[in-house]
Amino acid sequence: MNFLGPLYALLAFGVFATHDVVIKYLGGTYSPVQIIFFSTLFSFPLILMMLMRDKTEGHFRPVHPWWVLARTLAAIMTGLSAFYAFSVLPLAQVYVMLFASPLLITLLAIPILGERVGAQRLIAVLVGLVGVFIVLKPGSTTLGLGHAAGLSAAVFGALASVIVRKIGREERTAVLMMYPMITNFIVMAGALAFVYKPMPITDLGALGVLSVLGFAAGLLLIAAYRNGDAAIVAPMQYSQIIWATGYGFLLFDEYPDLTTLGGAGIIIASGLYIVFRESRLGAASTTPVLRTRSRGPSAASFRISPLLRRKSKPD
Repeated sequence: MNFLGPLYALLAFGVFATHDVVIKYLGGTYSPVQIIFFSTLFSFPLILMMLMRDKTEGHFRPVHPWWVLARTLAAIMTGLSAFYAFSVLPLAQVYVMLFASPLLITLLAIPILGERVGAQRLIAVLVGLVGVFIVLKPGSTTLGLGHAAGLSAAVFGALASVIVRKIGREERTAVLMMYPMITNFIVMAGALAFVYKPMPITDLGALGVLSVLGFAAGLLLIAAYRNGDAAIVAPMQYSQIIWATGYGFLLFDEYPDLTTLGGAGIIIASGLYIVFRESRLGAASTTPVLRTRSRGPSAASFRISPLLRRKSKPD
């Protein structure tokens, strides 16, 4: 077994967790709009350097404009929702909701990819969604906008992932990466006038760190999938709950309760079942979760699925 893949993945998700800590720190003072605007601005040079290595011939006109538009809108909603949720909710609780994305990808693959999902995977999805229900504890706790944002990030992140899976082989990597970034930048710039707060140099530096962390984590995740099997690398995302618990305890005085941990266990078990079942099915399935290799929502990082897809063999 090649241990480099899972090792790179653990490092990547550790860096992503640190990235989310910076979001939470800044979110205590600034609007998600302002954080996303500056983190996107600082990410442009890093992403452009990566795209300069793209040898694919072509133009920037999308082959599937409506799907590209849908993915772009989904990416904007994912970033806004995730950044807001991280700002107002405990880290561990946000991660548990984001862990629902693989379950939602499985469901969305039915109408968008034409994937035929068997009874066992559907049951796993339903069990996982029960885990989400347990974490939210409707009726026993007050659900707020932060909870809606966390669920929204999971839904729109799953939608963006499935769309990339559908059109990724026909669209240039530059199209898939730049359209969401540029649109995100324009939309946030338009909204910035209504929420802007002056930032000291330390907070601007934190935004620069946010961009570097998102970029570095993306590179580590690329290395993970190139050095390890997807069925081993993909489950490493659940290590973020460990980082979230540690960071929450040390930095934000957060203590995940037994209900959150129990719900997380159910969601993780369901997600692992889907991943390993897709791995066993192999060519008999389009495996929407295993082939959706980007990390969940982040406006400051890039989706690695298009880059990996260019390197992989045809399905």
